[in-house]
Amino acid sequence: MKTYQIDILNPKAARLLQDLADLKLISIKETKKQDFMKIVSKFRKKASNNVPTLEEITKEVENVRTERYVKNKG
Repeated sequence: MKTYQIDILNPKAARLLQDLADLKLISIKETKKQDFMKIVSKFRKKASNNVPTLEEITKEVENVRTERYVKNKG
């Protein structure tokens, strides 16, 4: 089964799609439309509760670099 996202530009197309659904040739599921910025805002809001300090970021970067160095050297 393939899934497509369709933007209906003309109400006649919606009727045609509904006719196809009535014939059990397709199924129609309406989705919630969330634009990109709403999703970004949601992520930022969750992240704002536990913002890492510069020292924590630096420590994590150094740990990753050390692990990569050991892995590539070994």
